[in-house]
Amino acid sequence: MSKAIGIRPCTFVYILLMVLTVFTWYVGISELSGLTFALLVLGLSLLKGHLIGDYYMGLKAVSGIWGWVILIWLLLPGSLIAIAFYSAS
Repeated sequence: MSKAIGIRPCTFVYILLMVLTVFTWYVGISELSGLTFALLVLGLSLLKGHLIGDYYMGLKAVSGIWGWVILIWLLLPGSLIAIAFYSAS
């Protein structure tokens, strides 16, 4: 995907992380609230964590159980937080 536009994958991921961070910041300063926005920000945080694990921690090339550790680590608390938000509303 990023090779088509001529930049390295890590640079593309960095730019994507910055865009997602600015979007999350914008949701915060706009005082957008509700379950939809809370789950959107949570999902973006999980995506950002996955990108950091894959590209900056070097876990994209890891096979076996170690490739799943970060994904499980992100999904378990993320799911619990989503359930808490859903049941509170």
